[in-house]
Amino acid sequence: MSHEYQRMTLSRPPTRGEVLSDRWFRWSTFGFGVAVIGLLIAILLEIGSQALPAMREFGLGFLADREWDPNKNDFGILPQIWGTLYSSVLALLVASVFGLAVAIVISQNFLPRWLEQVLKNVIELLAAIPSVVYGLWGIFVVIPALRSLLAWFGVPPSEVSSSMLPAALVLAIMVLPTITAVARDAIVSVPVKLKEAAYGLGATRWECILGVVLPTAATGIFGAIVLAFGRALGETMALAMLIGNSNVLSLDLLSPGNTLAALLANSIPEAGGMQLSALMYAAVVLLFITLAVNIVGSLILMRANRNLLGGHA
Repeated sequence: MSHEYQRMTLSRPPTRGEVLSDRWFRWSTFGFGVAVIGLLIAILLEIGSQALPAMREFGLGFLADREWDPNKNDFGILPQIWGTLYSSVLALLVASVFGLAVAIVISQNFLPRWLEQVLKNVIELLAAIPSVVYGLWGIFVVIPALRSLLAWFGVPPSEVSSSMLPAALVLAIMVLPTITAVARDAIVSVPVKLKEAAYGLGATRWECILGVVLPTAATGIFGAIVLAFGRALGETMALAMLIGNSNVLSLDLLSPGNTLAALLANSIPEAGGMQLSALMYAAVVLLFITLAVNIVGSLILMRANRNLLGGHA
């Protein structure tokens, strides 16, 4: 019995099958990682090859031109770049406030545990709603609600239609789950000893949250906002249905606008020749903007995790 006990408890060298399975797992995961990178490069090469004629024809002036007229062979995407950035920033301003508030509520014992889980799951389910459903909801619910609300401020209902305001509000709801989920993870990762030390010094709950928890999790929260920004930049159908699809440079929230993704969705079915190449050029610009934002967000999250783990992550 003693010999059998030692065989069960003492460490042993891995079997040949375990060694082979470990090697297979390592090489397969490495292969999948390389395949993802290869897929990204293939997408860039394919889009870039189709965009090359427009790049040669218009150069960097394509980014500063305001006209998009296929009949005159005149293409520029400055209004679309402005609309993409403007709508995304407006959505982030709204979503960051509400997302951070919800993250605090569902992570700092304000609610019973079961209710926290319910709210957490409901918010995460918002990310599963199709974009076109958000667009329809914006048309039939958000725009009529804005007409009723702004009528109190003297704005005629006829002036409230598809524009930057309803597009940004719907986009804020769409990126809310990203901000809430990542910000909650950053807040929960704050060491309990820091909060206990703050309470030991006489801090109230809100003093602890505002003075200890949020500053410690600030890098992760900022990373959540950056990742949501990348998500907002690439949104297509909801904005194409709500923003008005007009190539206008304006700060007016009730003015229609356009985005790069909406331009692609609306123009690609009938495009050909130089217009198709110009659309691929716009796709390259959108891709690089989105990739840059997501890379920055990922680097910020990596730094946050490394700081929370004492520099050993």
